[in-house]
Amino acid sequence: MESLFLHPFYIVILIIMRALIQRVNHASVAISGKEKAAIGRGLLILLGVEEEDTAEDIPWLTGKISKLRIFEDENGQMNLSVLDVGGEVMVISQFTLHAKTKKGTRPSYSKAAAPDQARELYETFARQLGDEVGKEAQTGEFGAYMKVALENDGPVTIMIDSKNKNL
Repeated sequence: MESLFLHPFYIVILIIMRALIQRVNHASVAISGKEKAAIGRGLLILLGVEEEDTAEDIPWLTGKISKLRIFEDENGQMNLSVLDVGGEVMVISQFTLHAKTKKGTRPSYSKAAAPDQARELYETFARQLGDEVGKEAQTGEFGAYMKVALENDGPVTIMIDSKNKNL
């Protein structure tokens, strides 16, 4: 997301850590044909890190995700969080969440963080989310070609950007 606010006198450009959250009945990730991790009921989070992201983005984002009320209560209303239902979490690194498609038909990933920076923030995010939920976050393997399987429940899929805290 390049421009969130346009004004005749200036343009504000926001750089964001982006999380695509899917409520799942189960999910798994395999690398080279071998399952690396699996979860039951919970959240599958695809995480994209941009070059300007810092560790300061993580506490807000993990707190928001762990408390997001997207699970149904006994009345069928989405009033419960992954914490409330004792759910599990899986985090998969996905730089393609920051694809820019403004020009042409080949996406640009020029704003995606460099691998060392992205790996550090991804691993920190997964650890902190696991701490928030009280269960170790399952993960893929950073930089690997992965096959992710899931059964989306609902479907419920939500995008959260770390820089949209005040919007």
